[in-house]
Amino acid sequence: MTVFPPTFADDVIDQPAQAQIEAFIDEHRRALNEALDGLTEEQARRSLVPSRTTMLGLVKHAAFVEKVWFDEAITCRSRAEIGIPATPDESFILDDGDTIASIQQAHHEACEASRRATASLGLDDVLHGNRRGPLPLRWMYLHVLRELAQHCGHAEILREQILSGQG
Repeated sequence: MTVFPPTFADDVIDQPAQAQIEAFIDEHRRALNEALDGLTEEQARRSLVPSRTTMLGLVKHAAFVEKVWFDEAITCRSRAEIGIPATPDESFILDDGDTIASIQQAHHEACEASRRATASLGLDDVLHGNRRGPLPLRWMYLHVLRELAQHCGHAEILREQILSGQG
């Protein structure tokens, strides 16, 4: 399996803003992916809330998020062309073949593709493929960081419930 970059926020304190933002995003990508570590397949699929949110579904959704923001928004390809669900809610739906290993790998691959897609871009570069219209990379990065942080919080709570026997 591929590994997330070894850079952490503390490693980039004196670096330019883009390196700092990317490090924070990668920390959250890593934390969400690793939230599945040590869970059984049944635990990862366990539904503890009325929505479609499960531990495995959160990471599957995070892979979808990567493709929306760093494929669709950059390449202007449609979600159908990319091969992802039309709506965020659908991205939480688990298929019979989804496993911890397969979802973690898909998430790793989506994150690597996102890094490649943004490698030559600057924070002020404007991207045209989002439904909101043209957006600077800076705004997209901050939006993704916010979403990842929220989902990391969700994962922490779900994981705590699962491991404490409450879920």
